[in-house]
Parts: sequence; structure tokens; C-alpha cells
Amino acid sequence: MSTVAMIMSKKPKTVGPSLSVVGAAKKMKTARVGSLFVKKGKKLIGIVTDTDIVRRAVSANKPLGKMTVEKIMTTPICTIEGSQSVDDAQDMMADLGVRHLGVTKDGEIVGVISVRDLLFYYKRYAQSKISPEAPYSEPKIFQD
Repeated sequence: MSTVAMIMSKKPKTVGPSLSVVGAAKKMKTARVGSLFVKKGKKLIGIVTDTDIVRRAVSANKPLGKMTVEKIMTTPICTIEGSQSVDDAQDMMADLGVRHLGVTKDGEIVGVISVRDLLFYYKRYAQSKISPEAPYSEPKIFQD
């Protein structure tokens, strides 16, 4: 059984609560991630995602350069214990309607898992179940 800890991102990106939405979007683009944890001092206080930016800022015609991530972040952070299965993470995301979960160990967030992580995992899982003796062949086109 594969666990969440096996496929999570171990070094999630963080930003401060006073960072502008534009600044957060730029950091997401540079880091090629869809979420950033929001950290105040040493405490994680929320998560801001690409979806939060679109739904809570852009679509509301808010001034993105002046609006801070603290105004649009999701709090509390939805979490899953790292020892739980990948299937549990998928079920939790579906039930909660989220695409990112903080991954915990002993109550502390140690990583993040996203829908993209699940897609890559299931793709590798499906490929490993395909028999190596059955080579891929192009589909045949039948004509009358």
C-alpha cells in the first residue's frame, strides 16, 4: 500500500500573509506549484491556491497588487496524516472539494499533496499493471 508520505511534496513553499496576490501568483509560476502555505511567524495559518486567486480575487475585480494573500487564503488547512493511503487522500479531496492537502506527521505539517501528485501516482500505478508481454500496437482502421 502506498502512503501519502511516499508521494507528497516534502518542501512545500510558504509565503507571508502580507504578500500581494500578484506576488503569490508569481511565486507559484516560478516554483511551478498550485499552492502556497501562508506562514505567520513559525505558524502555518492557511493555504492560498491558484483556485483561491481566481475565485476570490480575479473574478471579484479586486486590486490584485494591493490585496494580500491573507484576505483570500483558505483556513483552516485541510490535512491528512502521512501514513494514510493514497486512496484515502483521493477520497478526502473529493469529499472536501479541495485539490491540496497538508500532510501531517505527529500533528505537524511536513508536506503537501495535490491532485497532480495523485494523477502521476495513478498513472505510474496503471502503467505497472500493463503486461510487458503485450506490446502496444497502433489501432487498426477498418474500411468498407
